[in-house]
Amino acid sequence: METATDEISRLFRVAKYDRQTALTIVRKNRAERHLKDFIKQAWQVIEPATEYVPGKHIDAIAEHLEAVLLGQISRLLINIPPRFSKSLTVSVFWFVWDWIKHPERRWIYSSYAQSLATRDSLACRRLIESPWYQSRWGDRYALTTDQNTKTRFENNKTGYRIAAGVGGSVTGEGGDILVVDDPHNVKDVFSDVSLATTMAWFDEVLSTRLNSQEEGAIVVIMQRISHKDLAEHIIQRGDYEHLCLPMEYESNRRCVTSLGWKDWRKKDGELLCPGRVGKKALKSLKTSLGSFGVAGQLQQRPSPRGGGMLKREWFEIVDVVPEWMREVRYWDMAGTEAVAGKDPDYTVGLKMGYTNQIYYITDIQRMRESSGTVEKRIKQTAQVDTEHIKIRMEQEPGASGKDQIRFYRTQTLSGYDFKGDKATGSKELRANPFAIMAEAGNVKLLKGKWNKAFLDEVETFPTGKHDDQVDSASGAFKELAEEPSSLALVG
Repeated sequence: METATDEISRLFRVAKYDRQTALTIVRKNRAERHLKDFIKQAWQVIEPATEYVPGKHIDAIAEHLEAVLLGQISRLLINIPPRFSKSLTVSVFWFVWDWIKHPERRWIYSSYAQSLATRDSLACRRLIESPWYQSRWGDRYALTTDQNTKTRFENNKTGYRIAAGVGGSVTGEGGDILVVDDPHNVKDVFSDVSLATTMAWFDEVLSTRLNSQEEGAIVVIMQRISHKDLAEHIIQRGDYEHLCLPMEYESNRRCVTSLGWKDWRKKDGELLCPGRVGKKALKSLKTSLGSFGVAGQLQQRPSPRGGGMLKREWFEIVDVVPEWMREVRYWDMAGTEAVAGKDPDYTVGLKMGYTNQIYYITDIQRMRESSGTVEKRIKQTAQVDTEHIKIRMEQEPGASGKDQIRFYRTQTLSGYDFKGDKATGSKELRANPFAIMAEAGNVKLLKGKWNKAFLDEVETFPTGKHDDQVDSASGAFKELAEEPSSLALVG
């Protein structure tokens, strides 16, 4: 392959260009052929006050974006920490570079905030209209004057770029390439409603906007914030190429893609780009973000290793428990049947006992069934537990919650020590007393098949996809800690 130096020499000898003209031509040709070269040269146009810092992460992203345009990849998910030029690379440079050869291409860009999508749209226009770009590719197309706004602009080759906020309307619009850049606000990490709304918009609105489902492409680039975020949703689908670039290399999670690309790093802890974020800056960043922020936003796995608020190793598994304990079975209700392609919450009934300053989790009933089947299972479980064990159930707010508790008290569980429990505060706040006791080594698990599912959930709480078992444990702990009752015989 001809090097830049060889190309300059050839133009100098054969075409009789002076060296400066030859250099300009070579740089133009290279920028046109390779996205990574275009980014390097265009950087000063968009960021004149900031020096361009090259990195293999940019090369990796550029390689996969080029593959999208070549039709080698039609669905692409990129996970990368913030402040690594992801928006400039994907939402500005890539688009403008593609229009050099394909000005007829139509694009729709979305971000969690309309203001961010608009910001990148304006940067694209500034780059296109810059003397640097116009002197090289100004003859390829021109922006139209009758449709040239902050959120939508077109060219005279029928191409256009639309900027929209996630959840915003793109009804009636279509794109050859759809790009979602940061679909979630980090502040929404604990908002199940916000996360679910984004997922519904992605599935039911954006994905229908492709001009061609067969030939069109969708690219999502984001940092991880939760096991309930859009990236998790996409990963579970299994039909997206996944380029994952954690801040610090983890050999057991080395990313390899279908293009034959592999994470270039060899040693655990090796940084993504020391020229951008070095060890000193990373240390300060970790302090600011905390364990969950580090795990999700930096490492692209939303749960800290070993757990965050609750750690796996805190829970000793024992073969037997004391014969006499105060016990309670606490139900966290979902009443949702399992549906193909969906991952709804579970109804969970966790049994916990207390004696001699130690709390023992002895059984967990976990199901995703219809409300009628759940009711039968709860009654059957109570019969096995016997009437000596208290039963508590989280009471949902509103009249429906009251009606549910009344029904179970007067019908299903009549004759048992049953009450509704009005949970207050966030899940994290309710789990905190239980977490403190677990960290002290005072919560143990009776060996059983349910142990793994419980510990897996513990490890991801509170950002995991499911938290029903932890919610039940928090409720049972609260009941035993605050309301002592007579001893019950285990078994």
